[in-house]
Amino acid sequence: MKVIDLIKNSKSTAFSFEILPPLKGNSIDMVYKTIDMLREFDPKYINVTTHRSQMVYKTMPNGLYQCVAERHRPGTVAVASAIMNKYKINVVPHILCSGFSKAETEYVLIDLDFLGIHDLLLLRGDKAQQDKRFIPTDDGYAHASELQTQINRFNEGFFVDGTPQLQKKNTLFSYGVAGYPEKHDEAPNMDSDIYWLKQKVAAGADYVVTQMFFDNQRYFDFVARCRQEGVTVPIIPGLKPITVMNQLTMLPKVFHVDIPEDFATELRKCKTDEEARAVGVEWCTKQAKELKEHGVPSIHFYSMMAAKSVKEVAQNVY
Repeated sequence: MKVIDLIKNSKSTAFSFEILPPLKGNSIDMVYKTIDMLREFDPKYINVTTHRSQMVYKTMPNGLYQCVAERHRPGTVAVASAIMNKYKINVVPHILCSGFSKAETEYVLIDLDFLGIHDLLLLRGDKAQQDKRFIPTDDGYAHASELQTQINRFNEGFFVDGTPQLQKKNTLFSYGVAGYPEKHDEAPNMDSDIYWLKQKVAAGADYVVTQMFFDNQRYFDFVARCRQEGVTVPIIPGLKPITVMNQLTMLPKVFHVDIPEDFATELRKCKTDEEARAVGVEWCTKQAKELKEHGVPSIHFYSMMAAKSVKEVAQNVY
């Protein structure tokens, strides 16, 4: 059953979370530990992030420097497959424009199709660390909507170069896209942001997962505006419990989200990261309870460095 069907068929607010593939050279055990910690809450699906290559300078034997591409977290497809086979839980690998060519994306789709993984989350992804703005990879895409076109054509039985596939697909890819209750930082305004989101839904997105937010009213207002514009698919709120003190300033800077003043005030009182973590759990619990009371279809948790906190929130809410 596809993720969209699991969401729609859930009798109450569904639970899901996101994990990162392990750093290169590490085992998958930490991924399993996170899943083991959270599986009691019946996750309907688990997202698996994808990371682009970054350009790094390495010293060569002759003493010169060479710029090479390096990925620190490889293995999204393998990790997704391992999770699905071990836990029998739907997995949703991320598919990015950032750092990937059309051909590389096609081979990821082929591998996923072989493995029986047909749920995806499509994202443009972040710019490269060395770039001041987002620059598409050579023969890559600048927008997630272009990824949609490639995947839609793949579902129709065509490769990216236009040649037909030899066999008709028995199972097609289904996908979600991202939404931004506080506007994507590169969008000129919220109206424009919602316009492009509507185009993605019209092009085949089955649901929307939001960027993290800390003020539920931002989410409610975002959903209301989307509905006014005719976006009818499920809009799943994404939550992240704050776990360390420096996230008070780091998260707004990196993710362009606001932290409400009453929450910020409590975080400023904290003397240790453990105190900040407790405040983060309390705030996230409050958010999740209110969202659940409003009948949201699902809540998606960003669990990076926060699995313990997500578990405590889930225990309070589910």
